[in-house]
Amino acid sequence: MAATASGRKIAEFVLESAMERAKETLPDRQLFGLNAKQWAAFQTALDKPPRDVSRLARVLRKPGVFETGF
Repeated sequence: MAATASGRKIAEFVLESAMERAKETLPDRQLFGLNAKQWAAFQTALDKPPRDVSRLARVLRKPGVFETGF
């Protein structure tokens, strides 16, 4: 009912609500500091090619519970 009242699809409403709750819960964890060794490890991880996540891709292509109904 809240999604309809706000003119959004259920999935959009739930995602937006979750994002807002996460922002409230983790405000002190949005920025973090790394020492030189940690920064180098972080950069190395970012430079690696992406892993094959074909199973995840298949799951994300399927309609979710919020798109198909309950």
